[in-house]
Amino acid sequence: QIAFMTLTLFPIRLFFAAFMMLLAWPFAFIASMGSDEQELEKPLSWWRKIVDILLKAIMRMMWLAGGFHWINVKGRRALPAEAAILTVAPHSSYFDAIPVTMTFASIVMKAESKDIPVWGTLIKYIRPVFVSRADQDSRRKTVEEIKRRAQSGGKWPQIMIFPEGTCTNRSCLITFKPGAFIPGVPVQPVVLRYPNKLDTITWTWQGPGAFEILWLTLCQFHNSVEIEFLPVYIPSEEERKNPVLYANNVRRVMAEALGVSVTDYTFEDCQLALAEGQLRLPSDTCLLEFAKLVRSLGLKPETLEDDLDKYAASAMKMKKEKVDLKEFSAYLEFPVSQTLENMFSLFDENEDGVIDIREFVIALSVVCKPSKTLETIQLAFQLYQSEGGTVTEEDLACILKTAMGVSQIDVTHLFRAVDEEEKGKITYDDFYTFAVLHPHFAEDYLYADQMGAESGLQTSSLSAPNGICTDFSPDSSGDRRKPLQKKLN
Repeated sequence: QIAFMTLTLFPIRLFFAAFMMLLAWPFAFIASMGSDEQELEKPLSWWRKIVDILLKAIMRMMWLAGGFHWINVKGRRALPAEAAILTVAPHSSYFDAIPVTMTFASIVMKAESKDIPVWGTLIKYIRPVFVSRADQDSRRKTVEEIKRRAQSGGKWPQIMIFPEGTCTNRSCLITFKPGAFIPGVPVQPVVLRYPNKLDTITWTWQGPGAFEILWLTLCQFHNSVEIEFLPVYIPSEEERKNPVLYANNVRRVMAEALGVSVTDYTFEDCQLALAEGQLRLPSDTCLLEFAKLVRSLGLKPETLEDDLDKYAASAMKMKKEKVDLKEFSAYLEFPVSQTLENMFSLFDENEDGVIDIREFVIALSVVCKPSKTLETIQLAFQLYQSEGGTVTEEDLACILKTAMGVSQIDVTHLFRAVDEEEKGKITYDDFYTFAVLHPHFAEDYLYADQMGAESGLQTSSLSAPNGICTDFSPDSSGDRRKPLQKKLN
């Protein structure tokens, strides 16, 4: 079927879809000319309403060209005055743009998107909230703009937000980002379903690329999509004050409507688990648990690297000195809390009430720079090396055990390969030279020895249970959570 469709229908569909997008461009360009903020808050003029209808019709023809012959819509879309924000999930593909083109609701987009030829003009027409990567204060400004529009009493178009923040494979709902819920206004949950016999829609960081997804989807005779508008969710007073609680409760309602589970993992956890470094995290790593505690503690992603430098400098001065919970609290400059105690317990391997602060710094480095393996190992060497700048096999075992977040690891094979002169100690330069010559040293010298061992060490390159990332299956998350309470249980 793919071979036949590639030679016949695929080029026709692709041409027709591109033609529809080009046809929409002049209408969007003319309608966007001279629009200032005050005009956008006013009701649409008669001619803009006509342009709106024309553009929606053209966009519908574009999806028709892609094989979406009919779009099944359930429920009633709320008016802007009833729900200023539409929260859509699950987010699994760029085909999720279908409800955007049907409603012309505003969306949150990267500022760079407006400069894309043709597509950028169509994006500007729907008056999105732009996020600038170059602006360090962009996150705060984006939240403030969403809040301003949401609390305008229906003057602005509705804002459509995909609160998961990334594409998943629809097997569960990951943690919702709180941006859509900070304004504390009613939201309308919208759920998407693609009940196709063969899934060519899903586009995540694992599996087919963007063009392959487009190609396979256009090679299907028919593509199905269901859009269901759920009842408006009106937050309680407690939810208005707590956006995270509000987000979790809306996610629960949407998961029930979809008939799927929820998982507490986030986009950042997936980035960590699937980072393309030389040390791929194993499935039983406790670093995912550690990353969640780091976020819960209030360490912000945008300042995490600066925090790492500060903590590393302090750890170097402390050398091999171990600290108790009170000293750990003073070291982090955070008060003692349940979150801090849980983090402390991850490194309290002997349950004697003290931890090696160097292990915390190594784990934080992995969370900060998940794909920069050698930078983490270089920092670890600086923390563990003797005055001569060397580390022993025991030190290397502790470094890699912490960097991978596992209870046991055998580094003898690796250490002997690096220590060619059999000195019983190695420098970072020795390790770096070896790593350059053997870029897959973890698979060759660590994982190969550990497969099938009691530690259950596995590379995250193995197929994941639900396609998001290793160990993220909602059905097993409860069972796996308990062993991660301590790093060396």
